[in-house]
Amino acid sequence: MLRVCIAGATGWTGQALVRGVREAADLELRSAVSRSAAGGEIDGAPVYASAAEALEVVDVLIDYTSVEAVKGNALAAIEAGVAVVIGTSGLTADDFADIDAAARDHSVGVVASGNFSLTAAMASAAALLAARHLPNWEVIDYASATKPDVPSGTARELAERLGEAQLGRTLDQIHGPVEARGATVSGTQVHSVRLPSFVVSTEVVFGLPDERLTIRHDAGGTPEPYVAGTLLAVRRVRELVGLTRGLDTLLVS
Repeated sequence: MLRVCIAGATGWTGQALVRGVREAADLELRSAVSRSAAGGEIDGAPVYASAAEALEVVDVLIDYTSVEAVKGNALAAIEAGVAVVIGTSGLTADDFADIDAAARDHSVGVVASGNFSLTAAMASAAALLAARHLPNWEVIDYASATKPDVPSGTARELAERLGEAQLGRTLDQIHGPVEARGATVSGTQVHSVRLPSFVVSTEVVFGLPDERLTIRHDAGGTPEPYVAGTLLAVRRVRELVGLTRGLDTLLVS
């Protein structure tokens, strides 16, 4: 029986994960983290105001909190010898490098994914395969008008994993405002669209002369698609050491 702590247990995805853990025969909700519910209980598990307080007799910390809290939560868990699954978006490549170094120092596994949906993982795997053969691509990130982080965690992770893009025209050769070409994330141009009616959609467009390939993932309006992938990571993370990025890496390994 894996003992789990969910940080962000009262949030949009956290509530769905509580239900998912409850229904899983091999998982136990040992504790939860929520500042608004601290001092109470969720499904019989005590709720704490911080992750550092909630890690006693815990095997895996799941973090769906905020970009301000997630790195500190992950480092506290690693220090305590607790494996970590990160679904919170907004961390940078430097943040992940720090988390990876700490995890290796303590022989702890960490799995982080910008999107724990199984279909999003398949889209990422397809994009990474295409990038081996198609040298030019850009990423378009769609989300609601109220989403504060740009690009989304899904788009940032995909751009960072795609690595250095080979653009047909470098940015210093552009006529007009360079911002029109989007932000450069690890060598990939990323364009974030924030409009009502979108939840989260991520699109990578590959181009060759006279043809192009578009790979796109569209999320619905509920957190349910993220539960199965997150719990898959929970079951695998203790086999790992250091940081593993992307749910797709677990599906193909």
